[in-house]
Amino acid sequence: MTRVELLRAVLRQAKQNGFSFRTWYETRICLPWVSLPAAVEILAAERRYYALLFSHEFAEAFWKSGVKMTYLVPPTTFTTQTRNGKIITVERRPYTRRTNRPDNWRYHLREMATHEEPLRYIRRFVVVAEDLTSAGAAVKAAYSDESFNFQK
Repeated sequence: MTRVELLRAVLRQAKQNGFSFRTWYETRICLPWVSLPAAVEILAAERRYYALLFSHEFAEAFWKSGVKMTYLVPPTTFTTQTRNGKIITVERRPYTRRTNRPDNWRYHLREMATHEEPLRYIRRFVVVAEDLTSAGAAVKAAYSDESFNFQK
């Protein structure tokens, strides 16, 4: 998924929750409105999407308060020390998480600010058709008979 496609998907989700992109664009970016594709191209090309992602109006609409939100937590690997003093490497699988905090948009703004690439952070919350098909194939492969080693 390209940056422009991702921005369109993010804007689509925010618009469903009441965000007016055109109004925001004209007041915050201070450029004349030509069209939606042109505006998204300008945001993507000049990395002005940071202004959009960290805008409170956008964040409130994207992570709507009180709405149950489902997102994917990526896999992580880290080292830790056991009670015996032995150093082990822990590998956590990706998992789905659900939340419905009243001020969840503030929480996600803080998390996105500490993330390396904010656009990758927000990508976890956008569900597109290609994710559903790839996730379905992964689940089917994980639970197929070939993945289990049954001994008779």
